[in-house]
Amino acid sequence: MLFRGQTLGKYRIAAPLGSGGFGAVYLARDTWIDKDVAIKVPHRQNMNFGELLREPRLLAALDHPNIVSITTAEKQDNVFFIVMEYVAGQTLEEVIAGSGGLDAAHTVYYATQIGRAIEHAHAQGVIHRDLRPANMLVSESGVLKVADFGTSRFLEIAAHGTTVIGSPPYMAPEQFEGKAVFASDIYSLGITMYQMLTAVLPYESPAPRDLDKLMSGALVRPPRLCNPEVPKALNDIVMKALAPELSMRYQRATELLRDLEHGSAPAARPATREHHAEAPREAPRARGRVTPRRRRSDSPSSGRFCSRCHKPLHARADRCPFCGEIW
Repeated sequence: MLFRGQTLGKYRIAAPLGSGGFGAVYLARDTWIDKDVAIKVPHRQNMNFGELLREPRLLAALDHPNIVSITTAEKQDNVFFIVMEYVAGQTLEEVIAGSGGLDAAHTVYYATQIGRAIEHAHAQGVIHRDLRPANMLVSESGVLKVADFGTSRFLEIAAHGTTVIGSPPYMAPEQFEGKAVFASDIYSLGITMYQMLTAVLPYESPAPRDLDKLMSGALVRPPRLCNPEVPKALNDIVMKALAPELSMRYQRATELLRDLEHGSAPAARPATREHHAEAPREAPRARGRVTPRRRRSDSPSSGRFCSRCHKPLHARADRCPFCGEIW
């Protein structure tokens, strides 16, 4: 445990930011360049150096605006730590709790950014395995960044592992059997979207007696039953992401992003399509399209919408996260 004012090399600890099963995170100041950073200190300091370097090496393979970036990994005073980008703002969990649930437009706004982060990680062969709102940071300008890849593994290690890792309310059914695949992260995103739309989880941590119901999908009620204002198309997207059978679920984030972009029910579109990196074109106003709606005066967009793609903007945003339009 580190204390306020303590130094590790050139870094001065300012405050604790949080702690999980794999490590504690602190706000620190790089005293050489006067910049705030986040420092993650693994709980298990007695691992061999190669194992300690596993997470920073994995993070170094991920370079995306919706993923918290790594600066370096160091060892000072016999303490190994990872230096990462500091994101000033709130966790998505705090955003949901503070708003009592988000409207459809803002759910799509955040889900799209999460989906892009997953899409990039999967392209590098990386499965997160513990996606949840507490691990997602929303900056003051509305940019969402996925953090905490401490439980992640490269695909060749994780695809058929036997270790059960994750947060039970967000874990896909196959993860309870010690397996994690790309679609497992899609399931976790589906739970997160459900929580954004309804302010509640579809179910709490499943008890052993509930696993059969989880595997059959009996534990999940459609979000429209909890919040009738959820558009049917978005309801269908969430339910496809939460399909208990892998074959019925979105296989890649690209597929889910496509449906979010066009606001269409998943059954109305082809099963697969290549996703291109260029900015998306304006989506057609199809039946069931997600339309902007504000339920709270403290809504993160403050009523601003992009003139190009008509999607919600954060109050401090100077660029649309969907189409790249500069304001």
